[in-house]
Amino acid sequence: MVTFAGVFAHPDDDAYGIAGTVALHADEPDFRFVLIHATEGEGGDIRPGFDATPDTLGAIRRAEDEAGWRAVGRPPDRHEWLGHPDGAVADVPFAVLVDEIWTVLEEERPSVVCTFGPDGIFGHPDHIAVGAATDAAFARGVADGGPGFRRLIHGVIPHTVFERWNAQRAALGLSVFDPTAMYHMRGVPDETVDIAVDTSSVAHRTVAGLLEHRSQHHVIFDYPIDVDRWRRVLTREWHTIAWPPRARPARRLTDVLDGLAEAP
Repeated sequence: MVTFAGVFAHPDDDAYGIAGTVALHADEPDFRFVLIHATEGEGGDIRPGFDATPDTLGAIRRAEDEAGWRAVGRPPDRHEWLGHPDGAVADVPFAVLVDEIWTVLEEERPSVVCTFGPDGIFGHPDHIAVGAATDAAFARGVADGGPGFRRLIHGVIPHTVFERWNAQRAALGLSVFDPTAMYHMRGVPDETVDIAVDTSSVAHRTVAGLLEHRSQHHVIFDYPIDVDRWRRVLTREWHTIAWPPRARPARRLTDVLDGLAEAP
């Protein structure tokens, strides 16, 4: 059994970052998928005309995330919601957040854990806090010498891809991302990207999952929703390897599990 765990801040963070990878392994009987969310996303924007209030949005977004994974075709085997306030995860005592994540990871002993890197992809303080706490929890698993904890990865966007997407957005008359602004996408140097997963064969499943996040369509998609364009966008998932420390590989790996069978 190979266990893959994702640790994220909000519902839909996971739908962008790992849905394609999970879909690629969906039918493998020895693949276990564990998902942790720090919040229910109750602080998100509510789409105009959508039937939700600040009091109900969290439950709605939780249900949307669960429906999204059903649409992808591979719901998590275990899904934990930590229940922290959306927008205030950075205010949670760091040791508390680490302990909560560790409680799940210690029980599951995942081979690979995916979370946010120091940039949080969007510079979001919730993302950055969750990523740092996950890194610390993973380090406990390495230190205790038990099974699992073979690879820690951070989801990223290569800088050249970021630039290409921004150019395409500008050509379409859409707003472009400012990598110096909070809540705007930013890229990392291409040479720091260790894993590039080709998810083109399952992009339709990733898009199907995103479409279930109905309260957030105005945030996720550019109106009008162009499903074909999003299928073209969601053809890769990229990661850096945060652990084990090593020199950059001679070639990019092509899957988050790539090469693990060769390791002791």
